[in-house]
Amino acid sequence: MEISELKPALESHLTNIWKSPVQIQDIVHLSGGACQDNFAIRLSVDDSSQGKEKNVVLRTDKGGSLLSSLSKKDEYKVAGLAYTAGVKTPEPIYLEENANIIGAPFFLMEKISGKATGRYIIKDAELNEYRKTRMVIDLSENLARLHSVIPESVKDEELKQKLKITTRETYIQTSIDDLRKSLDELPEPHPAIEVSLNWLEKNKPDVDAIVLVHGDYRTGNFMITKEGLQGILDYEFAHWGDRHEDVAWLCMRDWRFGKLNKEVGGFGDRADFYNAYSDYNKILILATKVRYWEIMGNLRWAIGSAQQAERHLSGKDKGIELAAIGRRTAEMEWEAMRLIEEAENAI
Repeated sequence: MEISELKPALESHLTNIWKSPVQIQDIVHLSGGACQDNFAIRLSVDDSSQGKEKNVVLRTDKGGSLLSSLSKKDEYKVAGLAYTAGVKTPEPIYLEENANIIGAPFFLMEKISGKATGRYIIKDAELNEYRKTRMVIDLSENLARLHSVIPESVKDEELKQKLKITTRETYIQTSIDDLRKSLDELPEPHPAIEVSLNWLEKNKPDVDAIVLVHGDYRTGNFMITKEGLQGILDYEFAHWGDRHEDVAWLCMRDWRFGKLNKEVGGFGDRADFYNAYSDYNKILILATKVRYWEIMGNLRWAIGSAQQAERHLSGKDKGIELAAIGRRTAEMEWEAMRLIEEAENAI
């Protein structure tokens, strides 16, 4: 839906929902990646004799999903779990499940300040002091807060199931099986991924606990200013899993944006992040398990990249961004096999 159509549709709908006149002063289309659309909206709600201004972000689906992303309803609920657990994240404000309002379900959340782009976070001079002192600590502590959410603490049974309830004994094998299924659905073979999946199956570590995993915790999904972390974003891939998954995903080579010597997101060192996480919640992060999940993460992203390219090639959702993402598949395959060689040499 074009902005010219979005404005009156939202004004009418929110006026009806909030039982007060709503006027939208401004709408700006934000970057949302290949699968999401985000809009910054400045609106006022005339809830008495005075107008009350709100700055919100509307989040909705753009096209097809990548792997098993959550519905907007479930993503909204997970954001609520994170917010309640003390994670620094935008407050969820309103969920709309009816696709007829703007053409797809959507939700509104608090608009926060900051930038999420990789170049800004890892290179901008105004963040030099924050990178040196607090960035690693803030991001590790907020991840630990998210991981404090466990299945037993969630009362919403429907949401618990949507997050793929699992056990410590079966989780890794299920993850491998899911990747194999996605790989088999691709129209072309990927022998490097097959070989790497076989290695993962033969070298499964123990899972110490099942926690709420963000699923895409990386540079690009948190908003930062020179004053510090403003909020964690994008819970569309959240699920029950192993805490080491999120740590490994943040450490993946592809999210360092060229700053390869800073293995945590292009801005920090692994030991500092592991130690800060453990200092906060007294739970050790094991480097061997991080490497295992880093291999798994590279395979997940390799398959996801190929899926994005297929959306373009099939004509389902054509776009240069999707085609470009598809070119990353070989890079992830190479990195997964490099990490396997590293793991074998360490034995």
